[in-house]
Amino acid sequence: MNKRTYVGLDVHARSVKGCAIDQETGEILRQSLAGSEAGVLEWVSGLRGPVLVVYEAGPTGFGLARRLAAAGIECLVAAPSKLQRPSGDRVKTDARDAEHLARLALLGQITPVRVPGNADEAARDLVRAREDVRADLMRARHRISKLLLRHGLVYSGGNAWTDAHHTWLHRQHFDNPALQAAYESSLEAAELTLDRRNRLDAKITALALTDRYAPVVRALMCLRGISVLTAFGLTVEIGDWTRFSGSTIGSYLGLVPSEHSSGASRSQGGITKTGNTHARRLLVEAAWHHRRPYNSVSRDMRSRWNAADEASRARGHQGNHRLHRKWDQFEARHKRRVIANVAVARELAGWCWSLAAAIQQEQPWTDE
Repeated sequence: MNKRTYVGLDVHARSVKGCAIDQETGEILRQSLAGSEAGVLEWVSGLRGPVLVVYEAGPTGFGLARRLAAAGIECLVAAPSKLQRPSGDRVKTDARDAEHLARLALLGQITPVRVPGNADEAARDLVRAREDVRADLMRARHRISKLLLRHGLVYSGGNAWTDAHHTWLHRQHFDNPALQAAYESSLEAAELTLDRRNRLDAKITALALTDRYAPVVRALMCLRGISVLTAFGLTVEIGDWTRFSGSTIGSYLGLVPSEHSSGASRSQGGITKTGNTHARRLLVEAAWHHRRPYNSVSRDMRSRWNAADEASRARGHQGNHRLHRKWDQFEARHKRRVIANVAVARELAGWCWSLAAAIQQEQPWTDE
């Protein structure tokens, strides 16, 4: 990368270990710093430039990378899963980790992750907060249903967690005071969590319709199974779609098969499940919708198409036909549906890329 000094940082909440390698002289400088961005910036600014700084992605976030970039210092945030370490290296310390990062940077062996801007990171945090609440709601509902099941009470009035089901839940009563208290506590927790989820849904919907996100969100919604929540989640998790291609987006999301081949033997296993977990789950859930026949376009889908541009409408319609045919092919081969659905999700990722990348090529994406 034609830099004079390569710096590796092992960043923790209260301390930072730094190692700088001067490419011209071979000098190695080590430094122990407090866990403050200002202290790191002051030390790095005193090194011989130009400087390249590298640290691992982790719980400390991207604030340091943005601070260094604002000061004109190039900084890469390394993907931890892509860092190569010798198999015989059995001693791990913060100082050695910093030096290891500096040496990998010198060799050009760093695979960086995207550093989002403040606004995009805040939007992503909102989406992940909603994901956490969704999981909390599922657990709260499971506690209620299993408590009732243990006492022989099973709802048979239709689909669960509808208005009718909630009315039935409030009619249940137990003579034992301790059991009644436990039931009321579980029911209250589920209802409060549902209110939290609904409030977050409203905030996400409003943010998705802003000028920054609306074009990509509306384009993605031309595909079946992708609502405004799913489209916005994919938009903020992936950010700049143009950094991928139709074949690499599936690999980034961990939707491609793992492989263990050697010599003449070739063995493929389950999907790698690397990359962005949240985006992968959204696509796998959306893929199930393409199993239903696509003979006529629903009123809801037509309203989505009306909000998108003509090219996205045509592309979405083509993708919906293609993905349903893919499902039919798997069904004809009697493929296990969970496996077939993951394969459809992988292709769905490619269709999402084609829609979003086309929009971002006309309106280039910049991190905010």
